[in-house]
Amino acid sequence: MKPWPASARLWWALAGVPIAFLGLFFLWPAGTVIVRGLLGEDGLGGGDLAGALEVLARSRTLDAISTTVGLAVAGTAGSLLLGLPAAWALSRFSWRGARTMRALVTVPFVLPTIVVAAAFSALFSRSGLLGSWGLDQSVTAIVLALVFFNISVVVRIVGGAWESLSPRMSDAARTLGASPARAFVTVTLPALRPAIASAAAVVLLFCSTSFALVLILGGSRVSTVETEIYLQVNQFLDLRAAAVLALVQVVFVAIALWVSARARAPRPPAAVETARAPRRRERWGIAAALTPTVLLLTLPGLALVERSLRTADGYGLDHYAALLGEPPARSTLSAPLWHAAVTSLLTATVATAMAAAVGVVTAQLVARRSRRASVLESLVMLPLGVSAVVVGLGVLLTLNRSVLGVDLRGSWWLVPIAQAVVALPLMVRALVPAARAIDPRLRAAAATLGASPWRVLWRVDAPLLKSATAASIAFAFAISMGEFGATAFVARPDRPTLPTAIARLLSRPGIDNVGMAFAASVLLAALTAAIMLASERLRTTVGAEI
Repeated sequence: MKPWPASARLWWALAGVPIAFLGLFFLWPAGTVIVRGLLGEDGLGGGDLAGALEVLARSRTLDAISTTVGLAVAGTAGSLLLGLPAAWALSRFSWRGARTMRALVTVPFVLPTIVVAAAFSALFSRSGLLGSWGLDQSVTAIVLALVFFNISVVVRIVGGAWESLSPRMSDAARTLGASPARAFVTVTLPALRPAIASAAAVVLLFCSTSFALVLILGGSRVSTVETEIYLQVNQFLDLRAAAVLALVQVVFVAIALWVSARARAPRPPAAVETARAPRRRERWGIAAALTPTVLLLTLPGLALVERSLRTADGYGLDHYAALLGEPPARSTLSAPLWHAAVTSLLTATVATAMAAAVGVVTAQLVARRSRRASVLESLVMLPLGVSAVVVGLGVLLTLNRSVLGVDLRGSWWLVPIAQAVVALPLMVRALVPAARAIDPRLRAAAATLGASPWRVLWRVDAPLLKSATAASIAFAFAISMGEFGATAFVARPDRPTLPTAIARLLSRPGIDNVGMAFAASVLLAALTAAIMLASERLRTTVGAEI
């Protein structure tokens, strides 16, 4: 038998790191959820499909499924309704303030979901800025929050395709007598249809897996598959029902990913023409296109800051000061909120270290295009196709015991493990393009001069990927700090993270509870935004270095 070359042995040795990590902390937990959902285990359903079918036939389950589908469709429609005009205004024209508007559109997508939920709660609650609208704990409030989150997805995907379209075809149609509307419908819209379909599929995926928004804004009135999984575990202790619902959620995600993959199309060649200054009539169109988006993106943030400053006697910094003191008497928290902040920082640091240790290695392996690299990339991207709630439930079912001689029952380590699983694929996605941009001739030259594969990685790849690695680490840290879906299942009640502590405070009445929740949300949003800003600044240096 022909011996393996040193490069192949090195590749498989390194590939064992992400394979072992994902096998233990993702594939085993997710597989357990699927097995329990279909077959039952440990007396949780009789070992056949009858129990699963009984769960699916319940009125609670059917209501949760129909609500999930309805919210996903409504959120997708609303995101397209506001996102397409915004994409037109930001991709076709160059005007003063366009860069600021692009930044404003991008901000919601990097905010923790619990912060967005708190912001819309502050806006629509009875004492909120728009409390008179009667939207507190309503489906409409949830849909608006979903649209708030996903406008940036539509603007990025459709706007990028729009920028690549040459306006000459549309201008030719106008020259032949077509009205602006007819030229858009017959020329521009067909060219944008693949991008619109892809954006719609991605938004549908995000809307169908929304957890914190529905849990906080829907309260006891609105229940989706994600929130029903949480309730079945935490209120009814019915792990079998939760596993069945988790399997339903996996089906939802698989359908959305399939639609997204089918909708993808090669982007047309970039247009030579650059964005032009708008004419007077087009300025009015830009204003009309962006005004609803600006209102939706700014009002919740203003309401959140206003409610964080509101006290029983007027306005002040009382709630911010209370973050350092003992929790309110009617609160479910057992320790000051700054303890939760410290716990979040520690767990996010550990989770980021785990994700970085696995992600940097994986990015190096995936960057070298081959069949085995494609398989490994697909494996690492699997957590993106599974809801964080399913990940949290799987970790709760499988790792809440002694594993490999380590007793993890009720362990603090379950939180960073779950957060690392969620952050890993996002970190790899951020690193792979930079790794693939390295000129392979540099590696070949180093190898020709006698450098071993390990020395090539250390002396060639590592310096060139320094900025990209730092940016991806910052991104993973921000994701871990704000992670709520998986953390809600595995965080110990006496050691909550900041997002889970905010959720508990929002679930209790009283100006002290909600005031502290809003103040903590403002601080978490500011911290996340600062981290993401640093990440973007680091990312801009990658191209210059490579």
